[in-house]
Amino acid sequence: MRRINGTALVMAALVATVGALAFPVWSYADRSGTGQANVAAGTVNTRWGPLTAQDRDLIVRVRLAGLWELPAGQQALERAPSEAIKEVADHLIVGHTDLDKRVRIIAAQLGVELPNQPNELQTGWLKEMTAATGADYEYKFVNLLRAAHGSIFPAIGAVRNTTRNTLVRQLASDANQTVLDHITVLEKTGKVDFDAIANAAVATSTASPTGPAAPLPGQVAPSAPAAQATGDVSTTSSPSPGAPGTVNTARPDPVDSDGVLG
Repeated sequence: MRRINGTALVMAALVATVGALAFPVWSYADRSGTGQANVAAGTVNTRWGPLTAQDRDLIVRVRLAGLWELPAGQQALERAPSEAIKEVADHLIVGHTDLDKRVRIIAAQLGVELPNQPNELQTGWLKEMTAATGADYEYKFVNLLRAAHGSIFPAIGAVRNTTRNTLVRQLASDANQTVLDHITVLEKTGKVDFDAIANAAVATSTASPTGPAAPLPGQVAPSAPAAQATGDVSTTSSPSPGAPGTVNTARPDPVDSDGVLG
């Protein structure tokens, strides 16, 4: 019964997270319609390029993520329930300490005010983790964090794709690496409830599935030819900066060129 309740909790958290993350992007008064005029109404010019409402929203969300995931990671290290959970905690602390330094520099440069406390939803997650013990604690720790990371992942990609601000673009790139790294180590624990994630995703979708038809039992799909360059082509890059199942988050320390952090 505990697992059923836990699954329902994570499903509800996923839906709530999607709503909480989506709402700020569209809650600005200047975004009440569609088209370039609405986007322009919430945009200010900076020396790093236009700064939109969606850009500012990502900056705030990156800050908020650190405000609850850092204490979640610290709590897990102090409880030390298992080596797998401690590895996640280590990545949370390292990743969000780095991202927080970057987002504070960028926010100061762009004049974006940052929150200093987690929001109500995030505070609730921390309280749930604190109240849980044993296997229930590990389940909530992994799945609440995995749900939050999975929900913000596409939002980061959307800003990375559309922003015209060089500082925001770099922050989105850094956040993308960090979030993917955290998703990877969370899944490495073997405790992610993928059924709950999938069910929560379809609960908010009304579109019919698309793609190839479902395979028939006993039918062998034809092999596909390789997609590759032909002719005299010389390449030097590699497909991945690290071993499969790992994410390379190594990057230079942020440069506070304007001395915004004092």
